[in-house]
Amino acid sequence: MNRNLKTTLLFVLLLCLGTTVRAQDNVVDEVVWIVGDEAIMKSEVEEARLSALYQGRRFEADAYCVLPEEIAVQKLFLHQAELDSIEVPESQVIQEVDFQTNQYIANIGSREKMEEYFNKTSSEIRETLRENIRDGLRVQEMQRKLVENIKITPAEVRRYFQDLPPDSIPYVPTQVEVQIITQQPKVPIEEIEAVKTRLREFTDRINKGETSFSTLARMYSEDRASAISGGELPFYGRGQLDPAFANVAFNLQSPDKISKIVESEMGFHIIQLIEKRGDRIRVRHILLKPHVPDSALVAGMARLDSIADDIRNEKFKFEEAASVLSDDKDTRKNHGLLPNPRNNTSRFEMQDLPPEIAKVVDKMEVGEISKAFTMIPQSTGKEVCVIVKLKSRTNGHKATIAEDYQRLKNIVLEKRQAEVLDKWIREKQKTTYVRIKESWRHNCNFKYPGWIKE
Repeated sequence: MNRNLKTTLLFVLLLCLGTTVRAQDNVVDEVVWIVGDEAIMKSEVEEARLSALYQGRRFEADAYCVLPEEIAVQKLFLHQAELDSIEVPESQVIQEVDFQTNQYIANIGSREKMEEYFNKTSSEIRETLRENIRDGLRVQEMQRKLVENIKITPAEVRRYFQDLPPDSIPYVPTQVEVQIITQQPKVPIEEIEAVKTRLREFTDRINKGETSFSTLARMYSEDRASAISGGELPFYGRGQLDPAFANVAFNLQSPDKISKIVESEMGFHIIQLIEKRGDRIRVRHILLKPHVPDSALVAGMARLDSIADDIRNEKFKFEEAASVLSDDKDTRKNHGLLPNPRNNTSRFEMQDLPPEIAKVVDKMEVGEISKAFTMIPQSTGKEVCVIVKLKSRTNGHKATIAEDYQRLKNIVLEKRQAEVLDKWIREKQKTTYVRIKESWRHNCNFKYPGWIKE
């Protein structure tokens, strides 16, 4: 964009500091901030406020001071991201949009209530989310680039820890390591055939034009996250899907054809193609899960209790049983040790454990093996029988260099990163044109006072 055109646009924005009207709904809107060549509209701030209220956020200061400043800071990073040609994959954006939309619908109650809450149609909400999520991901990537070269030495960690007042030393909550053995209860053949028969009936009804795939997905699919949107999934690459599901989905050639029945870890599906885009695909599906009878759960727990007794009687070790007998593929190769995806270790704070496991482990001694119980893993949504062993427990304590070096290092790293980003924002303010409508800066105590230069 050339300098004359930028000047013209800026002049137009300045004129817009008066009041404008959105034609689509006759809602009075206005430009309240200008940051560089970008305007911050009153409606943009209001949408951010509604989203914050939805998330339960509380403001220590006036939201109409805090939120515009946060949006302004984001625009500084976005401008730099534009200069540095930073982009994010559209597939990641769409996946986040789908997830957030489904979260809104699930928490607010229905698609209609969501539209009423935000005073927008579903398509308008999705488009707003798409823009905001794309911007947010680009801001994150820009920030990551600005701090990627920061390194922390052991000497810096020790110095940070030594300089901390005793009452400021971080408290490390209790952490545990847990080993697990699971048994998948056997589902009767009759139940599996009943599920397949229902899916064949769905396919027949769709092919005869009696109803649509989306309608049946909303009514019957047991993947409730996608059922809300008619069974639609976001764009996925082959490697992001269950292999059996992916093989069938990627072989679909026409939206008019319904797939054969496919079994995945989640259950049984039929699939309909929506769109292919390069090496990514978007489909809708209907998932049905065979019902596990109580007798199968009782038998599964009895078998695990027998295995636990054999371990207690030293016939074999828990680690050996987990490697050979467990149905849990994620832990079987690691002697049953449960991995924590949040920190890439085997250590869990109690609130990070699956709730069924946390309740059992909370009362156990190190080395103890539990009685059998049932749980529903998030990864499959299918009920399994479980025994666990508490491998280790580190009680809550004040952090020490010897025991908690990595945690302290992360604290120092985050502190350094925050300082670098803070300095960058303050320097960027000096070279960026900013105009704030008088009524929107009155009595505002901004975090970064450099917005107001006069």
